[in-house]
Amino acid sequence: MRNWGVGMIVAAWLLLGGVVWLAMDGWVERQENPNAGLARMAASDSVVLRRNAGGHFVAPGRINGVPVTFLVDTGATNVAMPTEVARAVGAERGPALRTATAAGVTTAYATRLASVELAGLAASNVSGVIVPDMPGDTVLLGMSFLSRFAVGMEGGEMHIRARAP
Repeated sequence: MRNWGVGMIVAAWLLLGGVVWLAMDGWVERQENPNAGLARMAASDSVVLRRNAGGHFVAPGRINGVPVTFLVDTGATNVAMPTEVARAVGAERGPALRTATAAGVTTAYATRLASVELAGLAASNVSGVIVPDMPGDTVLLGMSFLSRFAVGMEGGEMHIRARAP
């Protein structure tokens, strides 16, 4: 009987630990990407993005129908992606060009993206660059996409909406 009681106590602690771990995992994810739920949105003419814990606007999207994670960068001229993401979305390397990044000047390769989508906002034939030195798997969502929409800030939120026809 005594061993059974110890086993129950251990099982209870393991269960409690699992519940805490799941709760913390969800909390950390919401801190990194408070806009994660936008991936489930249907076509829309506007989206509101909230800052993550680091002060950035991160959101799920799609390039050529493939899910990606965007970091909205109004200072980036084009949609910029690392080589691995470019392969995954089927982006082809075009001419080499020198580009200035936050890490310094580097070589990038021009590309055209058939489609770019952010929470139901979509654009086709979008200019992009493949940046081999770019770390991680996050895509910079630059002005080649954003300039097609009305972008504004209000109360610490970024509002992106379709332009009036």
